[in-house]
Amino acid sequence: MTAEIIVVTSGKGGVGKTTTSASLATGLAMQGKKVAVIDFDVGLRNLDLIMGCERRVVYDFVNVIQGEATIKQALIKDKRYENLSVLAASQTRDKDALTQEGVEKVLNDLSSDGFDYIVCDSPAGIEKGAHLAMYFADHAVVVVNPEVSSVRDSDRILGLLASKTRRAERGDGAIAQHLLLTRYNPARVEQGEMLSVKDVEEILGLSVVGVIPESENVLAASNSGVPVILDENSYAGQAYRDTVARILGETRPMRFLEAPKKGFFQRVFGG
Repeated sequence: MTAEIIVVTSGKGGVGKTTTSASLATGLAMQGKKVAVIDFDVGLRNLDLIMGCERRVVYDFVNVIQGEATIKQALIKDKRYENLSVLAASQTRDKDALTQEGVEKVLNDLSSDGFDYIVCDSPAGIEKGAHLAMYFADHAVVVVNPEVSSVRDSDRILGLLASKTRRAERGDGAIAQHLLLTRYNPARVEQGEMLSVKDVEEILGLSVVGVIPESENVLAASNSGVPVILDENSYAGQAYRDTVARILGETRPMRFLEAPKKGFFQRVFGG
């Protein structure tokens, strides 16, 4: 069986792509899948920090592509889940160090090693690393914040996913596209300060696979090297678990879309 390749992408930076890649990869591993997650953001390198394995990086993605290390040497096994591995980006190389042939070989090697899923954490925008991250994908998770500029930039990405991928070139049918709405704040949506789920779906013509509420837990989790999906008490962690279940074909209701109703004392005394 060949691995399913999922690209996590967005039009603009800072929308929560790496947080999403880490949580999706971890969530799939929690479901018993064998998963590799690859950081395509050459020169920046954040995925290993969020996964909590930055001190264990010896070889990176570029080393493998350039034949300086094998894929087995470069993969870092997650300490929490034996069936989850991380391939870090290079901090010192140029973005041009990634080649289409090199990326294809790494993905084929992982597929031959029995990985069920390969999650590609794409850099933002439409430069080379982003193009290579999406080129071989079977699924795309497009991460969007509920604001006009993020949605507009995502529209360009959807256009590229429909035209600039191997599936598009071969006429193999479209990549399965999923919208993931992050930093959702129902109270601000009610006040008209943010787009609603329905607004975003209508503008982009795609259904949302998950809605991740705005949460301080996300930053706290990232800073401590623990994907937020492992924080069972946080709404964001629970929403990522729901999202993984939906990607695997389960039907789950959308949660965290309503602003919490104020109790009597809060209404009377404020707060």
